[in-house]
Parts: sequence; structure tokens; C-alpha cells
Amino acid sequence: MSAMRMLFFTMAGLIMLGIWLTGFNVVHWVLYLPVAALVFAGVTGICPGYMLFRKFGFKGQDAGSKI
Repeated sequence: MSAMRMLFFTMAGLIMLGIWLTGFNVVHWVLYLPVAALVFAGVTGICPGYMLFRKFGFKGQDAGSKI
């Protein structure tokens, strides 16, 4: 597992912990969207947010370069 995928899973877990501590019936449904996107990115390796910002014209990381 790559560090980026672990980051996605960790962020999704922290958001879900916040939702759980608040109460599942109190939280607005929009707060579940980033969790779903992060879990999807962690499982598949495809980040929807990254793809969206690339389409908006922001420069992305090349396939072979390191951070």
C-alpha cells in the first residue's frame, strides 16, 4: 500500500470519527461525500478531487516524478 492511499484512508477515518462523535442522525448528508471520495481513492488509487482540479486547469504531478 502506498503512502498516498494510507493518507486517504486515514483522512476518511478521521472524518468518520468526527461524524460518529457528533451523531449519525445529526450530521448533514453532504459530510459523507468526502468520506466516500477518500475511501474510493484509497481502494482504487484514483482520486476524484485530484482529477477535478486537473480539469479546472491546475497543474498536476507527472506520472513518474516524486513529491
